[in-house]
Amino acid sequence: MSSDSLAAFRKSGRDELSKLTEEHMKHDLQQSDRDALRSAATKLSTYATVGSVLGLGLGLFMAYRVRRNRTSMFNAFRAKEKPTHVQFAGGRIEPIPDITPMLRPTTLGDIATYFFFSAGGLFLGGETGLLTGSYSANRTVSRDPESRARIETAFRKLRADVLRTEADALDGGESVMDKLF
Repeated sequence: MSSDSLAAFRKSGRDELSKLTEEHMKHDLQQSDRDALRSAATKLSTYATVGSVLGLGLGLFMAYRVRRNRTSMFNAFRAKEKPTHVQFAGGRIEPIPDITPMLRPTTLGDIATYFFFSAGGLFLGGETGLLTGSYSANRTVSRDPESRARIETAFRKLRADVLRTEADALDGGESVMDKLF
């Protein structure tokens, strides 16, 4: 399995896109705009990280509560007096099997409980952190209307350049204008 199989490990277009982005940040934005974008990115990252950690903690806490309740219910069931035989109307008596060992909490069940609750909490907390971080980052960038307009213009120019680069790569390096005329 190569490292290009997973999107997170691909490096093919990342370096060129990074260079193109840096050029646009240098030429199209002022220093205050760059600082506002860095501040917004830091806020977004911080909110997502804090949300993920809180969600993971909440998931582990809920898993602990579920496990403890499951264990206490089993102990209450085990201590309760249960019928051992059933007598039918015809006088026949049949034994009732003891299902107590089948209801006992298992280690595998505990592992599954902790895994799924912590994964769910991580997802829920991370997504909530991402949402609140996006809102906070948006407020940071939108604070100054002139700066926001410059950032939006620079982003549009960057998107156009990225699309041109992708189109050139799809055309085999030839310019689109050369193919049309």
